[in-house]
Amino acid sequence: MKNIRNFCIIAHIDHGKSTLADRLLDATGAVTAREKQNQLLDSMDLERERGITIKSHAIQMEYVYKGETYVLNLIDTPGHVDFSYEVSRSIAACEGALLVVDAAQSIQAQTISNLYLALENDLEIIPVLNKVDLPSANPEVVTDDIVGLLGCDAEEVIPASAKTGIGIETILEAIIERIPAPQGDVNEPLQALIFDSVYNPFRGVETYFRILNGEIKKGQHIKFMATNNDYYADEVGALKLKQEIKSSVKAGDVGYLITGIKEAKEVKVGDTITDFKNPTKNSIDGFEDVKPMVFAGIYPVDTDDYEELRNSMEKLQLNDASLVFQPESSAALGFGFRCGFLGMLHLEIIQERLEREFGMTVITTVPNVSYYAYTNKEPDEILLVNNPSDLPEPSSLNRVEEPYIKASIITKSDFVGPVMSLCIGKRGQITNQTYLTPERVELSFDMPLAEIVFDFYDRLKTVSKGYASFDYHPTGMRVSKLVKVDVLLNGNPVDALSALLHQDNAYDVGKKMCEKLRQLIPRQQFDIPIQAAIGAKIISRETVKALRKDVTAKCYGGDISRKRKLLEKQKKGKKRMRQVGNVEIPQEAFMAVLKLND
Repeated sequence: MKNIRNFCIIAHIDHGKSTLADRLLDATGAVTAREKQNQLLDSMDLERERGITIKSHAIQMEYVYKGETYVLNLIDTPGHVDFSYEVSRSIAACEGALLVVDAAQSIQAQTISNLYLALENDLEIIPVLNKVDLPSANPEVVTDDIVGLLGCDAEEVIPASAKTGIGIETILEAIIERIPAPQGDVNEPLQALIFDSVYNPFRGVETYFRILNGEIKKGQHIKFMATNNDYYADEVGALKLKQEIKSSVKAGDVGYLITGIKEAKEVKVGDTITDFKNPTKNSIDGFEDVKPMVFAGIYPVDTDDYEELRNSMEKLQLNDASLVFQPESSAALGFGFRCGFLGMLHLEIIQERLEREFGMTVITTVPNVSYYAYTNKEPDEILLVNNPSDLPEPSSLNRVEEPYIKASIITKSDFVGPVMSLCIGKRGQITNQTYLTPERVELSFDMPLAEIVFDFYDRLKTVSKGYASFDYHPTGMRVSKLVKVDVLLNGNPVDALSALLHQDNAYDVGKKMCEKLRQLIPRQQFDIPIQAAIGAKIISRETVKALRKDVTAKCYGGDISRKRKLLEKQKKGKKRMRQVGNVEIPQEAFMAVLKLND
């Protein structure tokens, strides 16, 4: 065990984690020349297209140092704030972390939040200054920033360039010398932590684990403690670039397990694997439960695909444990699921993966957050409102509380004004402003989570010309003046388009929604009124005009009353049509509501 090192790479987006992982794999000979490619660990098409890491990936390398062979288990993690749950799971399986900082961009918001995650888990931190070969790099200043943040010596910061391979040997030596070997006892009963799993259509669920005590052998009778199910270990092995079958995996090591489980819900990330005959007394504390931030409904386009969508979601949940869902139904869309996501990018990725990996075309409703509602009948009773249609009537409502977050934004000092006005426009209150250097400022805001759900991140990037980084954590619930805005088409409310909004913004958003829908809904044979309403009060109205057939074409000359008679007859027909007419809402209309500010 003294020759095993488990570590992960943490950093802000685009600071070069995946490229550094590529260089480490090259240096240790874990990949052959034929298998080499950029971003080797990013195996999903989506990751390659967007140039981001979505999943954390584990891989094992071997490195000879001072005549001894060391086994290095590396877990590459995502950098985006929406995938921080992946990072927390990777950190739970490691003893050390490489903290990568870009020499041109310096410390960003996500660098700090990932660092705190690692320090809470008592990880040994090795600071790496990446991209030192760039012309815009500023190594001396950024090294001082890292020293200020970590309180380490300047000599401990390793200058490197993942692109050209500078400093890679030094990093490998530092991993072996500074990161402690895993603690544990091979003779104790088996105790292993599941930190990830993936669904293989041919072999069932593959479980990735890290063993704390004991060992797991091929054919062993094992038990999952959270679900209380027992299985036989058909195959165990190490996670090299391709899975390498072994007869046993011992304490301190990371590996994979195949037990032939076909049901996705039988495997829970954070569960403990133990021996069936000689179980361990205590299960490992799993990671914190995932707290979904954004809720949206996902519905199949064709209602017959409901069961297939459920199976697809369960398989996807295996690979992405931060996805939470439960069944719901909507009058406009039929049966579907209410899903919880960590952010808007997460929602976009899940929708894309459902389409690509499972061939499911889905409709996504307007994302929102969950609120607490208190009624007048029982002021202590809390109603959890995930969907605007669950909100009680205004007459019986006592108060509504909404979730607040503490947002920290790091930007250049030139953009402080635009960033502040964006946040204050989103009902934010500034709590702190710190100059990290004369050029860079950290701004802290208290903001409602609902305001950052839609387009906040994109607009922040726009106003700061891409120089702002953003990170947030929840701070609790606060009372707020919220109203439910309903959209009525032809007098019928469309539950999929209703939204909970702050009283001050309700009129503007209602007006914009009606205008947007008027452009998107196709014209019918009758007038379609589009209305936005709060309770019984209509706050905005637009009309999609009818397609009109010229019924007076056959009247040329003669008395005007003949024309009038035909037009009156047509009017009655249109009125009757409107009473029985059904309005189809195109898919773009559901998505367009998200882009009201464009």
